[in-house]
Amino acid sequence: MNDRISVFTPNVEYGLLSPMLIVFGVAIAGVLVEAFVPRNGRYRAQLTLALGGSVAAFVAVVLLARDLGDAVGHSAVLGAVAVDAPALFLQGTILLVAILGILLIAERPIPARGDSEPPSGGLDAFTPQASAVAGSVAEQVAAKAAVMQTEVFPLTMFAVGGMLLFGASDDLLTMFIALEVLSLPLYLMCGLARRRRLLSQEAALKYFLLGAFSSAFFLYGVALLYGYAGTLSLDGIAAAVADGSGKTSLALIGTGLLLVGVLFKVGAVPFHSWIPDVYQGAPTPITAFMAAATKIAAFGAMLRIFYVALPELRDDWRPVLWAVAILTMVIGTVTAVTQTDVKRMLAYSAIAHTGFILTGVIAVNEAGLSSTLFYLFAYGFSTLGAFAVVGLVRNSAGDEDTAMVRWAGLGRRYPLVGVVFSLFLLAFAGIPLTSGFVSKFAVFKAAGEGGAIPLVIVGVIASAVAAYFYVRVIVLMFFTDPPDDAPEVVVPSVMTTAVVTVTAAVTFALGALPQPLLDLANNADQFLR
Repeated sequence: MNDRISVFTPNVEYGLLSPMLIVFGVAIAGVLVEAFVPRNGRYRAQLTLALGGSVAAFVAVVLLARDLGDAVGHSAVLGAVAVDAPALFLQGTILLVAILGILLIAERPIPARGDSEPPSGGLDAFTPQASAVAGSVAEQVAAKAAVMQTEVFPLTMFAVGGMLLFGASDDLLTMFIALEVLSLPLYLMCGLARRRRLLSQEAALKYFLLGAFSSAFFLYGVALLYGYAGTLSLDGIAAAVADGSGKTSLALIGTGLLLVGVLFKVGAVPFHSWIPDVYQGAPTPITAFMAAATKIAAFGAMLRIFYVALPELRDDWRPVLWAVAILTMVIGTVTAVTQTDVKRMLAYSAIAHTGFILTGVIAVNEAGLSSTLFYLFAYGFSTLGAFAVVGLVRNSAGDEDTAMVRWAGLGRRYPLVGVVFSLFLLAFAGIPLTSGFVSKFAVFKAAGEGGAIPLVIVGVIASAVAAYFYVRVIVLMFFTDPPDDAPEVVVPSVMTTAVVTVTAAVTFALGALPQPLLDLANNADQFLR
């Protein structure tokens, strides 16, 4: 008896996957650079690769969006990846944030050719030798030899690749793999701070342990939903829910466990405790990149789960998200008022903004999807710029000075820095003529149309309270006398200057002229189903 086994060869649509393939290819090339390129040539090679790859991937996203035309989208790799308008919008946003994040990460003093000592000035946020014990002789020798940490570039590209895939995943297994690919490099990079090494390593360990727990919850939820629907496809799960033949309790428990993993990544209450410690301990360029890009990718995955796989269960998961959104807005806002450290204040502000963005997700309509996409774009740029400014304020020893009381009079001594940072704070507060006002108005309007008026009222009140601690920092910078040993603003290179300039310009432009981006987001209001 001869049974012939036929092997099915899957069809891989490389063109549709080109943005992710470019980024992962650059990441692998970066690993090879670390292995084979001499140490003194790695920095320039890694920076060229990372920037070039990110720009090329963004061009690929633009070309895919142009070719999409009137089609809702395309499915790739046997339905594992969806290339539709929301996915391309999110990928383009992540890549723009990544380009600016790479410029921040690249900010460091570079020795001139042939010189043994680095030039004076410049900022270097990363330890010269991550494997050395904090404060050890090996670390001191590496610092004296002006060794530069360049492994951070391929790690960043791996994280970016995972983020691009996370929001475009059309089945839960692919989504889990993307979650791990984006998370593992971030765990490492959080422990690479040049100064306050122990605090940085503590942040990395906390992020890793809590992230591992959240990933386990996510995977358990995937298993339960597979047991319910018999498939990992988001469309298949939606069909099983609509059919109603399975055990609904199994689907609800799986949805709850899945929600734990996603809510951890976006930093929603009660899964928010890691954010202040990690944001404070991580190198500030990594904090800026992570705070902006991770939230964009995680909300993209959340939208796809609830809008594609589980829209028929909205009556069950919406009350849970209502409670989470209210707690996140209230706890994030109230706790931010009590902070005395600028980075921790911005961290709790990020938690509050997660609650605001959740109001758009809860709307479960096309306006909710488009307004959430707009909010993620605007918030990503403002956050990146705010943390970039924080990294410029240094004490006499060259350490970042983030104690709020030490920022007294900073705006009077450095008017340009004070005005730019005030612009970002006003955007976070939702003041008109900034991107934050348009963002909040859009998500609150969508939530109101979706029947969540009480949630909108809570959001408006939380925004009013939040304005207090943002304005408090502005008053401190411009209307308070500086301390005797006030910190200085270090003059950065052209890279950080470009990041601050671009993010400030986008923050103001989206407040004064938001319609082009709103139109773009409105055209990306349908998932491939």
